[in-house]
Amino acid sequence: MARLIQLTILFIQFYYYYYITTTAHGLSSNGTTFLLDSSRSAMILPLFLSPPNPCTKFSSTRRLLQRSNGNNALPNARMRLHDDLLINGYYTTRLWIGTPPQRFALIVDTGSSVTYVPCSSCEQCGRHQDPKFQPDLSSTYQSVKCNIDCNCDDEKQQCVYERQYAEMSTSSGVLGEDIISFGNLSALAPQRAVFGCENMETGDLYSQHADGIMGLGRGDLSIVDHLVDKGVINDSFSLCYGGMGIGGGAMVLGGISPPSNMVFSQSDPVRSPYYNIDLKEIHVAGKPLPLNPTVFDGKHGTILDSGTTYAYLPEAAFVSFKDAIMKELHSLKPIRGPDPNYNDICFSGAGSDISQLSSSFPAVEMVFGNGQKLLLSPENYLFRHSKVHGAYCLGIFQNGKDPTTLLGGIVVRNTLVLYDRENSKIGFWKTNCSELWERLHVDGAPPPAPSSSNGNNSNTEMPPSMAPGDQKHYGLPDEKKIGKITFEMMLNVNYSDLKLHISELAESIAQELGINISQVYILNSMEKGNASYIEWAVVPSGSADCISNVTALSIIARVAEYHMHLPDTFGSYHLINWEIKASAKRTWWQQHFLLVVLASAVTFIFGLLAFGIWFIWRHRQRALNPYKPVDAVVTEQELQPL
Repeated sequence: MARLIQLTILFIQFYYYYYITTTAHGLSSNGTTFLLDSSRSAMILPLFLSPPNPCTKFSSTRRLLQRSNGNNALPNARMRLHDDLLINGYYTTRLWIGTPPQRFALIVDTGSSVTYVPCSSCEQCGRHQDPKFQPDLSSTYQSVKCNIDCNCDDEKQQCVYERQYAEMSTSSGVLGEDIISFGNLSALAPQRAVFGCENMETGDLYSQHADGIMGLGRGDLSIVDHLVDKGVINDSFSLCYGGMGIGGGAMVLGGISPPSNMVFSQSDPVRSPYYNIDLKEIHVAGKPLPLNPTVFDGKHGTILDSGTTYAYLPEAAFVSFKDAIMKELHSLKPIRGPDPNYNDICFSGAGSDISQLSSSFPAVEMVFGNGQKLLLSPENYLFRHSKVHGAYCLGIFQNGKDPTTLLGGIVVRNTLVLYDRENSKIGFWKTNCSELWERLHVDGAPPPAPSSSNGNNSNTEMPPSMAPGDQKHYGLPDEKKIGKITFEMMLNVNYSDLKLHISELAESIAQELGINISQVYILNSMEKGNASYIEWAVVPSGSADCISNVTALSIIARVAEYHMHLPDTFGSYHLINWEIKASAKRTWWQQHFLLVVLASAVTFIFGLLAFGIWFIWRHRQRALNPYKPVDAVVTEQELQPL
């Protein structure tokens, strides 16, 4: 009997805990309206999560029960970031969906709660980086059938989603489920997950180069929530954006060990559906702004949004911040901004060396409620002027009349941001994001990306089924040296337009592949209907007689896996074929040509020098012993004994 009473008490405790925790989680996933200043199109933040579409079939009410297991050994998905803030206005990562995998470049957005890609059935989708997702070509795709827990289409057949963003762009479509892969750097195996198959997009979503959005926010459709609910990762993720002159970066889905000197701020999931921090003060040049701390707590508080380019402060905070910055700029000259449509605050005379900006611009600190401070270097509140060399503009603006403080990607350049959702806090650690893995000393982490002359990250990402070491997959020769790699592809652009920019194509290809422009040759181009056919080749650099297998693999994989991002001028590309040609065996003369030429040049120079010395010596000798005629009077010389 006593045993039965104990079991009954345990059951009541379990039920009470389950009810409380699931109710608390429900508060954090409600959709809200978030009105922001939409004057800058680079902002990507949910404006309406309407109609409310929690689709609780994928409920995350199990998460708090799973947290108690203390399992810190779960794998994570380590993924590279591409693009940058100034040119693109966003950062993207790569996801592969379906079987076989179809690749997509998605904007990482902590302000969105759904991941979606253009669907093959979409007639109102723009032309993006990669082909649309084709459900019919995936053997593992399943549509999410209409049920009482989701919004359904007019035919009551499928679940649907709809999103609207601050700059008034929209996305809508149906929900599907398929295998999602995270790339060859990931220790996390491919997982089944729900995503949006887009059937309509408007505004910036229609015109952007990226394919879609990777929703990292809180919500039942969030890819983070979905992976946590399945118990395959810890309830955490991290983002690390590259610096002003670098771009790219890294991200981690799942937990990592925070560095010892990481700065933390509390993040209350009940305060807002977005990721917020407890900001209390801003210091400029060591002096606090004369503001009431409650100015940063208006409406949704202080929000971190990775999909927003710049930072936006409430009116009082912006005016105070701007005035404090301008008081510290003694040697710089105010100039007009790069875009006449905006009243940007810009200054010239700082020089082009980003590492020296701190000598011209003051340091800024954000002070959190726990007293910890996050130091912001000039690259965390400035953007480079696109028309004046050595000029910079404030990347922090007034958020209209909205009292919300919005911190976009510019604030966290070269900063590892740890979204520790399990412990309701967000950590910040200043670091070089291009060397993140090395600096974190993560076991099994990939090595830092090698730097190139143009700052682009040339490392290759592939789905797990295409590991970098699988050279035979790409037909690389095991013994022969690689002398040339030729590619045939179709460009989704009219040939008459291509001809106007054909000279720029080789430069764009070289930049994307991280090689020298002298290594890329355009061999042939012609018109193919409304598209263009092009054949081009990569040859060894400089005096090298071959391309290394590692370099060849990186080049081929980058092109074959559609990681090469050509400018919009050339449209998207479709690879037809590539061919590897072994380097021809060179004759003795070809192998030693440069050596012979060099030796001949040296011999000629030394010979010329010797002749010059002899000529000068001979001339001087004639000057010392001038010629005398036969009848000339000479001084009688003393005879010497024989």
